[in-house]
Amino acid sequence: MNKLLLGILYFIVGQIIIWYQTNGQFRWKWVADHPIIMAIVLGAPISYTFILGTKHIVEHFGDLWPGRLLGFGIGAICFGCLTYFHMGEGITAKTAVSLILAITLVLVQIFWK
Repeated sequence: MNKLLLGILYFIVGQIIIWYQTNGQFRWKWVADHPIIMAIVLGAPISYTFILGTKHIVEHFGDLWPGRLLGFGIGAICFGCLTYFHMGEGITAKTAVSLILAITLVLVQIFWK
């Protein structure tokens, strides 16, 4: 698989896991009651996915900056989708503009050579 796609996949997986780790407390009582367990159990997998994602992105681009910007944009997109799905928080005009900017940031990193 292409290094860029693999890196993006790792970033998406990491962002999804971290959403549940940090925001699950507002959705599920068990998560709110067990923050230490959430930190211990999910901390290592989150770190590992971001380490691998960064490795593949840097191997693709040869620089660190694209990975940082891709990670930020992917994080905003994943957060928006998961928050809408689990919390029912709608997309306001301000949030829509921010998501469009995040998508633009990701596309600039991928397609601007």
